[in-house]
Amino acid sequence: MLLSIADLARSTFYYHQKRFDENPDPYAQVRTRIQEIFTDSKECYGHRKIWAVLVKEGITIAKKTVLRLMQDMGIQTKVRRKRYNSHRGQVGRVAGNILNREFTADGPNEKWVSDVTEFSVEDKKLYLSPVIDLYDSGVVSYSMSTSPNTTLTNESLTRACQGLRPGQTPLVHTDQGFQYQHVSWAAILAAHGATPSMSRKGNCWDNAVAENFFGQLKSEMFYLQKFDTVGDLKAAIDEYIHWYNFERISMRLGGLAPMEYRNKTATAGQQVQALC
Repeated sequence: MLLSIADLARSTFYYHQKRFDENPDPYAQVRTRIQEIFTDSKECYGHRKIWAVLVKEGITIAKKTVLRLMQDMGIQTKVRRKRYNSHRGQVGRVAGNILNREFTADGPNEKWVSDVTEFSVEDKKLYLSPVIDLYDSGVVSYSMSTSPNTTLTNESLTRACQGLRPGQTPLVHTDQGFQYQHVSWAAILAAHGATPSMSRKGNCWDNAVAENFFGQLKSEMFYLQKFDTVGDLKAAIDEYIHWYNFERISMRLGGLAPMEYRNKTATAGQQVQALC
């Protein structure tokens, strides 16, 4: 009856059925492995990460093929990393891109970067504003709030400036968020002799170190846990940043954690001065 409705000859149907039986899906095993990798990742991996795992396991396959197979299987990651955007146009003073992607520093408190990222917990939001030193990528200060206002960013900057020694006047780089265009931000910088620098409009790579830190924090902590309250998340962020500063090793720092590297280089510098 179905063949009659489709106006399809029985011989044609059985020909194609036999052809498919003789030529099974060449990606059958890959499909199984894709499902396993996706499940093991707590359904967080998209096609790029699944492709990377397959390649690491010695399976030769194109990235677009993995995407197509996942679409055929109805697999889609639940993770949506929508980046918080504080840009509201020019509402105050915009500084030039003085940092110009020079993400290295010869000593502590020469170059800082800062930004704001957003977390969702149930129906509430939490915002984090760290100040990161480009000397060792350590978080020298941070603040958290349920509102991404100027109080949040000013608090983290003020705390960072409290650790400055006489003669230290850092370059402080941010995006063009409204908090950083505000007169209160400029006033804190001026009070400590710090120089403002801002990313070009719509260019997140100009502040790549801050973006990279947010990505690490979320992939290594936030996406791996379930938080019932904002208080629970705050405690986890406190714990993560302490671990990041004092225990999490960095290959760029010779296998040392940021604060470990800072203390070691400071001690070495003091010994050189003593010898001189």
